[in-house]
Amino acid sequence: MPNRYLVFLGSSRTSTPPSPPRLGWRVAQACKRLLGEAGAEAELIDPLDLDRGSVFKPHFAYRRGEMPDELASLAERIEAADGYVMVSPEYNHSMSPALAHLLNHFGSSLFSFKPSAIVTYSAGQWGGARAAVTMRTFLSELGCLPVSAMVQVPAAHQVLDEDGGFAEGADETSWRSYFGRTFVQLTWWATAAQQYRQVADPFQRVQDFKRAPSQRNAPNADG
Repeated sequence: MPNRYLVFLGSSRTSTPPSPPRLGWRVAQACKRLLGEAGAEAELIDPLDLDRGSVFKPHFAYRRGEMPDELASLAERIEAADGYVMVSPEYNHSMSPALAHLLNHFGSSLFSFKPSAIVTYSAGQWGGARAAVTMRTFLSELGCLPVSAMVQVPAAHQVLDEDGGFAEGADETSWRSYFGRTFVQLTWWATAAQQYRQVADPFQRVQDFKRAPSQRNAPNADG
């Protein structure tokens, strides 16, 4: 079975200067295409395709039978995936609020014990590198530990064309190798995790809490 990945686009803009279409969409499409060429199944998750309502209410806060179909469907896809690619621009030296808002709808149990890859971009020279550093903490808390290699794409409008392919004048060979290093790590860990889940259920081993978070508190010093 090929590995299944979700590519989360961390932008809800309809366009990005200096040139349309959305810069993040180009980067996410490139990730999806490169993963597909490597034999994986990859699906793009675009915030603009989702209706999450005007009031924040996460997936796990709904009673059974009351959850919106769109939220339930995405939760199922998150749980079924073998790994994740998180694509984000940089906002105030941090990850995209659109990406954080989307991911915060789902509990860590859906993401846990699977790897993720961090891909950031910008129209300027830094490629979102500072956002990438802060994303490590966020993704680790979700349980989808990021692989060590990251992708940063500065001046992304000069690297990728409007369809997410490599633009004329870009060093395609070098860019493919650069993306590939991260995706090889992602695939290695995703395959290893997928195979070991068939041997041992990680949630049984860690005895995850069933009633309240206090179940995983440190033992009382007086007890």
